[in-house]
Amino acid sequence: MGEILIGTSSWADRLLLASNWYPQNVKTPQERLEFYGRRFPLVEVDTSFYAIPAPEVTTAWAQHAPDRFTFNIKAFSLFTDHSTKAGTLPADLRPAGAASEERLRRKDLSEEAYDELWVRFHESLAPLEEQGKLGTILLQFPPWLDFGQGARKRIAETAQRCQPFRVAVEFRNRSWFTTSNVEETLTFLAKNDISFCCVDMPQGHPSSVPPILMVTAEPAMVRFHGHSKEWTTGDKRERFRYAYSEDELTRWAARLRDLGTEASQVHVLFNNCCAGQAQRDAAALATILGVAQQVE
Repeated sequence: MGEILIGTSSWADRLLLASNWYPQNVKTPQERLEFYGRRFPLVEVDTSFYAIPAPEVTTAWAQHAPDRFTFNIKAFSLFTDHSTKAGTLPADLRPAGAASEERLRRKDLSEEAYDELWVRFHESLAPLEEQGKLGTILLQFPPWLDFGQGARKRIAETAQRCQPFRVAVEFRNRSWFTTSNVEETLTFLAKNDISFCCVDMPQGHPSSVPPILMVTAEPAMVRFHGHSKEWTTGDKRERFRYAYSEDELTRWAARLRDLGTEASQVHVLFNNCCAGQAQRDAAALATILGVAQQVE
């Protein structure tokens, strides 16, 4: 069976820090990463969606994480058709006159500035890659990106920009998985060597996608969002406020074992980030699966 790595989406979000999951004597960012890394072999970096981390920051991550540790990186928002505040861009790449709080999209940048953003994104990941700690770049396109030739071209071009790093795509529009489109969606990913990110999430919404387990490239990936009834109406905390039951985790463990027979590595990430619940559920699943929680 392939190696199953279990972790959470972030190790230092505000709600986690307020939850007392970290002991009181674990205070600095370095201490928190070391503490987290002794319990999980994998983490997803969420902050990279909002701003490209400086190489000095990723160098520190690489230095303070255990030797056998993996960082998955969420791609910067402008790369996946989202907007971002002008103040999150490097000062020399901001459009002239843009206010710090002004929201910008890709079209607001020159081609030269956009290309340079990609250069700096790659530079920020280099320290992790050099230490063998870079996992997969996660591309999360907006819910309004529905199935179509133009959308597939956009995804393929973005994945190409990420090379030579591994890439995964999480869809957030159900049109990709209708009966008539699902086979073409998965074939497209496989042909472009892109990992399909399976998600466990509330169903019945335009952004809902079914929890299909499929290996289109290495590594396989599964993200757990929970099943909050406030998925479309609540704030971020309410949308992800969910605790997986032991029965749910046991059923998922069986499915993940099956997935592990088709992939050399499976990345499992809990995104129900509300007051340490992701960490508790990740640890519980690791126990059920009998996989190592501590990285030596």
